[in-house]
Amino acid sequence: MSKLEKEPAIIVNDVWKIFGEQSEQAYKAIKKHKYTKAEILSEYECVVGVAGASFEIYEGEIFCIMGLSGSGKSTLVRHINRLLEPTAGEIIVGGEQVTELNQDELRHLRNQQVAMVFQNFGLMPHRTVVDNVAMPLEIRGASKKQRWEEAMQALALVNLNGWEHKYAHELSGGMQQRVGLARALATNPSILLMDEPFSALDPLIRRQLQDQFMDLSAKLKKTTIFITHDLDEAIRIGNRIAIMKDGQIVQIGTPEEIVINPADEYVANFVAGISKLNLVKAHSIMQPLAVYQHDHGPVSHTAKRVDAEDDLNQLIDRSIECNDVLVVTENGTDVGVIQTIDLMRAIQGNRKEEG
Repeated sequence: MSKLEKEPAIIVNDVWKIFGEQSEQAYKAIKKHKYTKAEILSEYECVVGVAGASFEIYEGEIFCIMGLSGSGKSTLVRHINRLLEPTAGEIIVGGEQVTELNQDELRHLRNQQVAMVFQNFGLMPHRTVVDNVAMPLEIRGASKKQRWEEAMQALALVNLNGWEHKYAHELSGGMQQRVGLARALATNPSILLMDEPFSALDPLIRRQLQDQFMDLSAKLKKTTIFITHDLDEAIRIGNRIAIMKDGQIVQIGTPEEIVINPADEYVANFVAGISKLNLVKAHSIMQPLAVYQHDHGPVSHTAKRVDAEDDLNQLIDRSIECNDVLVVTENGTDVGVIQTIDLMRAIQGNRKEEG
């Protein structure tokens, strides 16, 4: 089933977060008079953390929110489980308006539906690994036997069998972060909120944990919001990416869409150094079959066929082999054509037309 046929697991609609004693007045000034962030700070002594964020996330999707420090990404994610109260807007999780939940309902949301993984692990030094993982189950009121069984299952998911009786100081940074992930998984939440979970780790360990997380995501199909300041990480992990700047979402799209068609100069500067060879697919650069045939006539039945999901690396290899147009197929049907000039433009990247 495509995401268009699913109900969103999370809906964020025009969410604003303004910090300061006059936040309500500041919000009204923005809406009525189009005040800028600088004007809000000057006149109301308020800071705009999130400005009109809207998006939908579908079940099983990994939705990355990427931005530099101060962009509002961590502020935004803390609204999903209402660690922060929005100044305005609505957040819907599993069909429920999060902003309208009472304290018991909110506690249920945090303890049963949504789990969070932070950058700094947050492990209790006096607790063993298994007791750290079991802590949310303990808060839930589970029996000791149930806590042990479910915590051990979660540790097995992150390959930490045999480490259950160790303490946090006996583990490497990467292992500590895996304990944090296991703790989040122990309660079997439907939604994971991951706030730069791998940012403090060495590059090699970070990549290993990214791989492990992606394997787990494919297996468990958790709906995930993944916060990062690293576009490479967002592209590697995310099904879709939202890029934030100054509290606003400036673009939402698949990694491929963002790299090929950046919304503005800010996004273009981010993606300038990203290799497109393993990212851009045939379906994104092909000419529709009817358009090509209108200009050039029917394609030859002997022309080299490529799949719509083949990437640039594969397309370049096929083009070298045949030195002719490539016919793109989808489910066994010819749907488009790629000429050498299409390949060249894809490698070159997005360029604004002159004149």
